[in-house]
Amino acid sequence: MKIRTGDISTHVQYLPATRREGAQGEPPVVVFVHGLLTDSLASYYFTLGPAFAAQGIDVIMYDLRGHGRSDRPETGYQVEYFVDDLVALLDALGEKRRVHVVGNSFGGTVAAGAAAWYPDRIATLTLIEAEPPVQRWTEHMQQGLALAKEQLVHDAVIEWIKENRGAQTARLSRVAARILNSTTMGDEVWSGRVIDDDLSAITCPVLAIFGEESGLVEQVPLFESALERCRTVVLPEQGHSVLVEKTKETRDLLLEWIREHDLAAQGADGHELAEALR
Repeated sequence: MKIRTGDISTHVQYLPATRREGAQGEPPVVVFVHGLLTDSLASYYFTLGPAFAAQGIDVIMYDLRGHGRSDRPETGYQVEYFVDDLVALLDALGEKRRVHVVGNSFGGTVAAGAAAWYPDRIATLTLIEAEPPVQRWTEHMQQGLALAKEQLVHDAVIEWIKENRGAQTARLSRVAARILNSTTMGDEVWSGRVIDDDLSAITCPVLAIFGEESGLVEQVPLFESALERCRTVVLPEQGHSVLVEKTKETRDLLLEWIREHDLAAQGADGHELAEALR
């Protein structure tokens, strides 16, 4: 379905929790946020989403502005627009619970922005191969998007991607080129609001999952020293594609994380949830 969220209509899929006999109270709710340009909510629909609903968790998946079936305005792509869309979506759905927000790649940047700027809406933050919207993030994002905008319009580049990364990646790369050349996304994503490099704006519990061979794993010491309630997990022999290549491991880590923090929030009344998530 599509829901109006501010200046755009957002495509969203809501998977209600499978309710088990004897379960009481409201289940936890997870919002999954996908990556930039070559991604959509489908990456969660075919990995984590249905499994979480089956485990007694309400699931919200949606296409970011400019992606999938959501509207693609010509302008309006600073990171704070993406964050505001997330909060507007929760409002439009009438969601009053604090949500567990999970972001993969750029989706993690959006999720971290939500945790920093709307702390009363976020129960926990999970970053999968992602970086918060800090100043250093803007620099490499600007460079990467400029290169993609320049290179992905060339047939020879797409053919190389097809031969080396597969036809599906080549198709998605063509989609990325159309987005970058029909909108201001490449010039705006990195140009908006940031948080301090010390991550002090993020106060909720944080789970950070990285691939051992990814450059983003260099953030682990900062996360562990700067974030009071943080758990980092480094998956061996993995690069940036953790969600796709290590789906089971990621699912198990997340389910345990949500179980732990929902029980902590509910105290003694969380017994039913514990049973539902087993």
